[in-house]
Amino acid sequence: MLMQASHHGIFRHIAQFHPELTAFRRDLHAHPELGFEEVRTAARVAEALKLTRVDEIHTGIAKTGVVAVIRGQRSDSGRAIALRADMDALPMREENDFAWRSGKSGLMHGCGHDGHTTMLVGAARYLAETRRFNGTAYLVFQPGEEGFAGAKAMIDDGLFDRFPAEAVYAMHNWPHLSAGQVGVSPGPMMAAADRIEITVNGKGGHGAHPHLAVDPVLVAAHIITAAQSLVSRNVSAFDQAVVSICAMQGGDVGAMSVIPRQAKLVGTVRSFRPAVQDMIEERLARLVESVALGLGASATLDYQRIYPATINTPREAQFAADVAASLVGEDRVVRNLPPSMGAEDFSFMLQVKPGAYLRIGQGQEGGDAGCFLHSSRYDFNDEILPLGSALFASLVEQAMPLSLTNQENR
Repeated sequence: MLMQASHHGIFRHIAQFHPELTAFRRDLHAHPELGFEEVRTAARVAEALKLTRVDEIHTGIAKTGVVAVIRGQRSDSGRAIALRADMDALPMREENDFAWRSGKSGLMHGCGHDGHTTMLVGAARYLAETRRFNGTAYLVFQPGEEGFAGAKAMIDDGLFDRFPAEAVYAMHNWPHLSAGQVGVSPGPMMAAADRIEITVNGKGGHGAHPHLAVDPVLVAAHIITAAQSLVSRNVSAFDQAVVSICAMQGGDVGAMSVIPRQAKLVGTVRSFRPAVQDMIEERLARLVESVALGLGASATLDYQRIYPATINTPREAQFAADVAASLVGEDRVVRNLPPSMGAEDFSFMLQVKPGAYLRIGQGQEGGDAGCFLHSSRYDFNDEILPLGSALFASLVEQAMPLSLTNQENR
């Protein structure tokens, strides 16, 4: 699966310390931490970076974020790029039984951030040992990706003011691609994630006398049905969007004959274009209010924009695909990977810097994904650690080759 990459000098170099990377990754997996609580994780990263002899280590950015600075053999190009890895785990119970399973009840690295962090540590070691580039590399270890907007927190804490990269790159493991494959696309990679909460107010009463009440459960049911028309009858077939009502709360399951006074609906909206996002928010608000009014109740919509869409800039996406092809071969690179309706807070970084978000395959040949992300039996595939590190490092070397001078850069 990784045969093509194994012939590349960077891969062979990093493969020498593959066992150490595997041990580091499994240690992180066994000690998961939530967003902005990654105290031990950040300390382990800083310790590993110190051993690699990077030029600078900066800690405490957005509470638990870490940034390493590595300068190339030359720096007269004046160029700098950033590489980002996320560090946080999920609030979920692990059901694996291997030796490195989570040692913390209710916490788990169910998305592979332990692997992403380890790949960037591996890249740091290689880059610090070889320094075959002309410029500066900033390695960003980010807290709080899983719902805490850690990327935005780092930006707000001066990330790109202190470390002025001209472009930024990140990658995420993808079980639906086989190990040795890399996927990227110019433009949308992941959707914007919005949270919706609908509160329906009626009039409580007895289930045997519904004519004396205003049933908010009935109203909520009509809103759920009507909301499905937002995409099918308002969004162009050439666009993509999802409206999902995922939870409903109303009344007491132990009180079969009590019509409640209030019901709540919670869900999510996913989209790629701000114009579609604006339209859904405006029309959903009108729909909620109108349906409730027509049935004698009232309802309000709380619409929260959590993460923007993750949009790769075309030039950087093509560059990243070319770099990946140099490692694994053109036939192992998916250059127009279909976007995911999931969300990612790397989107905040791409709003202020050009860059690209890549998928690195970790599944079996033939498309067998095994356990997908956020599964209680998920685990990162340690086989791809050298490839991920090599891909990170190659982005630096090929973006800022030793042959590049400041004059050529102009």
